[in-house]
Amino acid sequence: MKNSRDGKSYSTNLAYTPPEFLKTGRVTSESVIYSFGSVLLDLLSGKHIPPSHALDLIKGKNLGSLMDSHLEGQFTIEEATELIRLASRCLQYEPRERPTIRVLVDSLATLQRKVEVPSDVMLGVQREPLSPKPIQVVVRSKLADACSRMDLTSIHQQLVALHYKGDSSVDELSFQIWTREMQEALNARKRGDQAFVEKQFETAITNYSQFLSGSANPSATALVRRSLAYLFTDQPNLALRDAMQAQYVNPEWHVAFYMQSVALKKLNMVTESSDMLNEGASLEQQYSPKH
Repeated sequence: MKNSRDGKSYSTNLAYTPPEFLKTGRVTSESVIYSFGSVLLDLLSGKHIPPSHALDLIKGKNLGSLMDSHLEGQFTIEEATELIRLASRCLQYEPRERPTIRVLVDSLATLQRKVEVPSDVMLGVQREPLSPKPIQVVVRSKLADACSRMDLTSIHQQLVALHYKGDSSVDELSFQIWTREMQEALNARKRGDQAFVEKQFETAITNYSQFLSGSANPSATALVRRSLAYLFTDQPNLALRDAMQAQYVNPEWHVAFYMQSVALKKLNMVTESSDMLNEGASLEQQYSPKH
């Protein structure tokens, strides 16, 4: 999924998410297989095909015609067909219908060729000499520092101070035209806010959940607040799910990335946590005047 900010970097934490993750917040071996299938299909086709549409696109087509033209001559039609067929098996909606990691490795091993040949030689591309990358200094904010230290108390204080700055669409004046159900959702949000400020995190989770299920417009702020509440109650999988959904609602809000970083570190995914922290810091430097 190409990042629209600079056209060069890529953010893949949402593009390859299996359907069951957004429901359960848990990463399983079947989830990894699904994500691998999506990446494999992208590499073979040369473009990002939404996983939800991939199987319909593959079905009934000449599978060889889906291959990226740059790969022409690198695979036989039979090999290309087998690779795309393998990707389609990985993208099955039901986790139990996907191949195991062992089956996947064995299938790929039979297709592996030119193991020792660099990719630039294989494709006939002349490699440019490497030049030193410029050193980029990213100054961390108090929130970024608190997230890097896993200081939940400090994170809580700063999220309270941010109020609803992550929600550009919040308009208190429009609440008067809401239906009764929407008014009840708003009241739930207010109760959630009060509980969050008072560190009553179980109550905050209950009320934010009621608000989010009844609100017409998703709230990134409510999601990151519930994410932190889940962390305080030792539920990092659910915290990660909410932080990812907050990023989906507001893709350029650094706080959503910071909360993903904290949740990932809680799940012992240290490298991914560091990547999210750096991405959030870069966003905060770039967009902080707007927030």
